[in-house]
Amino acid sequence: MNDIRYWHDKASKIDPETRLFINGKFVDSVDGRRFMTANPATGKPLAEMARGGAADIDLAVSAARKAFRKGVWSRMAPRDRMAVLYRVAGLIEAHADEFALLDCLDMGKPITELVTGDVPFSALTFQYFGETIDKIDGMVTSTESSALHMILREPLGVVACVTPWNYPLMMVAWKVAPALAAGNSVVLKPAEQSPMSALLLARIFAEAGVPEGVFNVVNGYGEYAGRHLALHMDVDKISFTGSTEIGKMMMIYSGQSNMKRVTTECGGKSPQIIMADADLAAAVTYAVNGIYTNQGEVCSAGSRLLVHESLYEDFIERFIQEAQRFQPGDPLDPQTTMGPLVTREQQTRVLGYIEAGKEEGAVLAMGGGYPEELAAGSYVQPTLFKDVQSHMKIAREEIFGPVGAVLPFRTREEAIEIANESIYGLASSIWTNDLNTAHLMARDIQAGIVWVNCYEHGDMTQPWGGYKQSGQGRDKCFETMLAHMQTKSVWINLGR
Repeated sequence: MNDIRYWHDKASKIDPETRLFINGKFVDSVDGRRFMTANPATGKPLAEMARGGAADIDLAVSAARKAFRKGVWSRMAPRDRMAVLYRVAGLIEAHADEFALLDCLDMGKPITELVTGDVPFSALTFQYFGETIDKIDGMVTSTESSALHMILREPLGVVACVTPWNYPLMMVAWKVAPALAAGNSVVLKPAEQSPMSALLLARIFAEAGVPEGVFNVVNGYGEYAGRHLALHMDVDKISFTGSTEIGKMMMIYSGQSNMKRVTTECGGKSPQIIMADADLAAAVTYAVNGIYTNQGEVCSAGSRLLVHESLYEDFIERFIQEAQRFQPGDPLDPQTTMGPLVTREQQTRVLGYIEAGKEEGAVLAMGGGYPEELAAGSYVQPTLFKDVQSHMKIAREEIFGPVGAVLPFRTREEAIEIANESIYGLASSIWTNDLNTAHLMARDIQAGIVWVNCYEHGDMTQPWGGYKQSGQGRDKCFETMLAHMQTKSVWINLGR
């Protein structure tokens, strides 16, 4: 598996499922329409997928509602539901190479990162939420002796999950696992750029014993399938990860339809703050990883590097040297550390931000283009700007590519002010050896996640979500499970 020939041989034999999955069966779209996905590393066509539309969404939602009302999943004994999700986790591990290959070909993520990161963490997500199923308690409150008051927790009904392309399998796991663990039925609309692993997951679900209609997958474009799903009057919740712009539309669609619940995990422009007393070597390593991992296509990418002026030049010099670890290459090569961006459109967008940085007066310290030898793919070199000011476009807007911006500061107060000068508030980090400084800054930073002397650390107990326009609600963690349920108050009059 550490041999490039192994992965290219598997890729040459790939035969992915391309249909929709509705009511326990793989089916073509009602109108027969299809769309083509491309391999971002080569630009060549990859697979022709069934293109779901409004009629297919209606069928999937109807199947999900019917299954929910029948209680085949929602009223299944908790330990039995646990066993099914455990089997899902085990089957993901058993098919790890296949899942990794599909996501690698679909969106360009290096194969080693998928095998060692995304796929096992997706399995862990289903295991974790399976473990929560029999941990849900109701409550009997203290009332007068003539009454019995119970507060019950029940699943919502039909949950629509709309997932992004940057972590195809893992984001599906984050959305679908808690919804199913809570007893809901699910309709999944994966990103049209990377839909293949979701269909393999559908086959895994059927094999694991998830009843027909409980889990459905409708490929398609967001403006058609996704919008209709969000506006559907028989969907009880929409769980969305993607851009802030579309996250806002999801909230509007809820108001325009049945006031369905909405959770959104949206954009970020996360600061990494390196104080004067930081462990500079460690801070540089984490800073490089925080920007260039997954080609920078990460909501929590630490793309704003706030560096104390006393360390500024030394930091940049070390950063450029450390960043040489990330070299664009064939994502099927186990040695590759950076793959292509997901599409040619995304490449053009990122290169446009790089030009904007130059035009606004930031100094290009590294990268700035694409490797000529990989021109057939949608690659962008790891890029760094220095002498960036907080009003510049590259310091304000989410680029979603391998572009970092270094901003100097003098005082702790100034660092906090710059860090909070953003419409986003997903993640952040503080690098300091002073405990008091760490506590004060963690208190004052407006972000849902604060790392101290690390970046991107965490486990399934960690709530994942942000402040401000980074969205609302949380992924991972026990809180997420509860957010897919509702409470019912039952007051029984005992008479005396």
